[in-house]
Amino acid sequence: MSLLKISGSPHVHDHQNVKSIMYGVVVAMIPAIFVSVYFFGLDAARVILISVAACLFFEWIIQKYLLKGPVTITDGSALVTGVLLAFNVPANLPAWMIIIGALVSIGIAKMSFGGLGKNPFNPALIGRVFLLISFPVQMTSWPLPKALFDSSVTDAITGPTTLGILKEGLNAGKTVQELMASPDFPGYLNDMMGAQAGSMGEISAIALLLGAAYMFLRKIITWHIPVAYIGSAVVFSGIFWLIDPTHYIDPLMHLLAGGMILGVFYMATDMSSSPMSPRGQLVYGVGAGILTILIRVWGAYPEGVSFAILIMNAFTPLINKAFKPRRFGEVLVVK
Repeated sequence: MSLLKISGSPHVHDHQNVKSIMYGVVVAMIPAIFVSVYFFGLDAARVILISVAACLFFEWIIQKYLLKGPVTITDGSALVTGVLLAFNVPANLPAWMIIIGALVSIGIAKMSFGGLGKNPFNPALIGRVFLLISFPVQMTSWPLPKALFDSSVTDAITGPTTLGILKEGLNAGKTVQELMASPDFPGYLNDMMGAQAGSMGEISAIALLLGAAYMFLRKIITWHIPVAYIGSAVVFSGIFWLIDPTHYIDPLMHLLAGGMILGVFYMATDMSSSPMSPRGQLVYGVGAGILTILIRVWGAYPEGVSFAILIMNAFTPLINKAFKPRRFGEVLVVK
């Protein structure tokens, strides 16, 4: 007679685990890494290597000597944080600032809460916002990329981002049409390909979308947060644009310029800091999309993705409480 084996949960197993998910995200970011190196040269590679090395080091030393627990730097989570932090800073950022950002991302935003799965906020975004508040000049001095398919080197020249040009021009009384007609304005094609000033990982919408498609195919992320985020941002910005197209940019420009594509697919979908249930993820995505447009339109900074995601990270526990999945075997009683 065979005996039944009884074990603790979980009883449903999947081929996905933390390590495969994290390294899957790294693979998804490879196209954006290549684009950033193409347009910003060795400086981009320098920032990525320093950021990744610092994140791995700080996680290792904190786990080994402070928490005195198992060292898990091979699970890929610190590697993902390092690449995302590099994606959120300019390619000319000094090495010591990158290291400080890595310490804040790993030491404060992640390990102080207990490590992977316990952090309420996206670690890379905490590092970015800390650097932005602490070193605003260096964090907003964007190196201009090489012109598309041009081999000339422009590493020493800095300029405003697409959203920065629009923000400054509109505050000066110019119309959107005047600003977009300027020869210095990157335009839709360059925003898609990567020939624009900005954070290293946000410049090429096509490269980021290629990586996002890979994550969907691997089932690393689901459609709920990206669709809700992009949909709410498009609808909300579209309302402003229809009201006054001379003062508000169209939804497509909102999507292509700045860090929306990077934030939507690579940071808002962070499993540790986003809601668990599909309905909760939809609410979370809608909130992030609306907040992004509100900050871009009326905020002091031309970009609002980082702040919007972090604000919704703070609401995640409340969203999880409001949209709890029904327990298996629970009977729904209708009064």
